[in-house]
Amino acid sequence: MPENSPVMLVVDHGPVRVLTLNRPDKLNALNTELTQAVHDALLAADRDEGVLAIVLAASGRAFCAGADLSEFKDLTPDHAIAVARRADLTSRTQILSQQLTKPVVSVVQGAAVGGGAGLAIAADMVIVAPDVKFGYPEVKHSIVPALVMTGLQRHLGRKLAFELVSTGRFLNADEMLAHGLANEIASSERLLERGIEIAAAWAAHSPLAMRAIKDLFY
Repeated sequence: MPENSPVMLVVDHGPVRVLTLNRPDKLNALNTELTQAVHDALLAADRDEGVLAIVLAASGRAFCAGADLSEFKDLTPDHAIAVARRADLTSRTQILSQQLTKPVVSVVQGAAVGGGAGLAIAADMVIVAPDVKFGYPEVKHSIVPALVMTGLQRHLGRKLAFELVSTGRFLNADEMLAHGLANEIASSERLLERGIEIAAAWAAHSPLAMRAIKDLFY
């Protein structure tokens, strides 16, 4: 990826806004820049009266490989303010999709792990490719997925949720569908197209009704 490429791509398809994580050479790992870009792009889409539905996608072969571990060397007790700021940004971004007034569908291919897993399932609907690899492998690196696992119990029973975060086991596309983490499986070639179709169907409904649905549902 060229050095001057934006880490977030924003493209409108009529009333549908597609937000694409764009660090494919890093498997879209969430450094501070990309995390802030996701946060800001979601809020901007929600504020834009011309946008009625949102698709969250990612470029390359992975949706998101989780936190960018290369930043962890600077996030130590000696840099407490930086740690607190990053933790606050991460937690706000992880729950943001469900706080928006407009519906969000995530389209997920390849690795969706750690923070990437949390970001994917925070969307109102999730479409996965057959090659999806979903999980929380932080324990294998002696890290606690404290900020990103908070939404997992809302989607899964406690036993399976605990299994995933305590063993680092991954779920495949069929398992995600069976456990209600995904709405459907679409081929890699049709993944983004399917996400746009779903968002366009949402956009055909009353935005006031959709806003009330999200507010009451969550």
